[in-house]
Amino acid sequence: MSADTADTALSAILEREHHEIDAGIERFLAVLADGTVNAAALTTALEALRRHIYLEEVLLFPPLRVGALMMPIMVMIREHGQMWQLIEALDAGLADAADSAQLERDCRELMTLLERHNSKEEPVIYPHADADMPPQADTKLRRFLDGGTTPDGWVCQQAAIG
Repeated sequence: MSADTADTALSAILEREHHEIDAGIERFLAVLADGTVNAAALTTALEALRRHIYLEEVLLFPPLRVGALMMPIMVMIREHGQMWQLIEALDAGLADAADSAQLERDCRELMTLLERHNSKEEPVIYPHADADMPPQADTKLRRFLDGGTTPDGWVCQQAAIG
């Protein structure tokens, strides 16, 4: 485990991932505004988002999904499904060389969903990651944060529903 991950609150690490994902999509949009489609930049951001959704649904949410957090976590999972649909649309658009206007619309819609999602998740769920994670679950999550990857073929719980 890196010192950064071991010594930092989970909420801070997870929020930093939110900002990094947002920044990656924003970089793609900035280059797109200049008329260039930088598929690698967007693919990197989308892979980071998939990984983040995985770590939440598999490692973060299960030990916290009790009592008062049950409903907020269900909302987060539903919103992941909405995002997943856009991730897949963007992947398909990049693969099919979709017009830049459609890529931009999909990216902006994803950014809107992320903003709404993160504005609820960060103050409602993440403080519980710091205060209520069982030690074994905390350790497992931190190990994943230090280099874990999303398993091939994994999809979020609400991927088909969106």
